[in-house]
Amino acid sequence: MDSIRESIRQFILDNCLPGEDPANLTDDLELKESGILDSMSTLKLVSHLEQTHQVELEASDLEPANLATVAAIERLIKSKRKG
Repeated sequence: MDSIRESIRQFILDNCLPGEDPANLTDDLELKESGILDSMSTLKLVSHLEQTHQVELEASDLEPANLATVAAIERLIKSKRKG
């Protein structure tokens, strides 16, 4: 599994879904629609992403589609690393 994706999954499991079976957090699970991410947990996630992956996320990067799933977040991080 990709290290970016695993880092994102682990953060969400530790901070938003403590005790949850990791198998339930699939790469395409809608995080906001399923109630996993709310405004506070989204802020914590963004801070984690910036620190862990050494990227700077702009307000325009934080569109709901970019943070919708683990896979979408991974694509965002990869695009910021290339840019």
